[in-house]
Amino acid sequence: MPLTRLILALALPVIAIYSWRAWGHHAFSAEFDKDAPVTLQGEVTRIEWINPHAWIHLDVVDEQGETVAWMVEGGTPNTLLRAGINKNSIPIGSQIKVRGYQAKDKRCQPACKANGRDVTFANGKKVFMGSSGTGAPKDGADPNER
Repeated sequence: MPLTRLILALALPVIAIYSWRAWGHHAFSAEFDKDAPVTLQGEVTRIEWINPHAWIHLDVVDEQGETVAWMVEGGTPNTLLRAGINKNSIPIGSQIKVRGYQAKDKRCQPACKANGRDVTFANGKKVFMGSSGTGAPKDGADPNER
């Protein structure tokens, strides 16, 4: 078997196995609008502590007094752990404030979506919750930004 074929035969299965990671991840600008900042304050209804991004679900009361469901994307669970957030840090029913950017798709079915940059807890503690290096705006939320 020629060397080229051997390399190809070994490389293709490895590429196939790891290609799902590239397929599942996205750049910030592919889904979220840097020109649509949002500040959401509401009650936590659900936490999804999953890869590639954790999600915080909130019920937010809008200006008309209507309750609107929001899904806020955070960084990976590992990123959040390093920032000081774990899945028990945000109990269901707690009130939080999240600053972030709304999704480009403004339809709110099944919920409005946003990328969270930081979360402020009821005690005033503020923690960065976004993911870095994905094209998100340099807005001062990421303590590692230069």
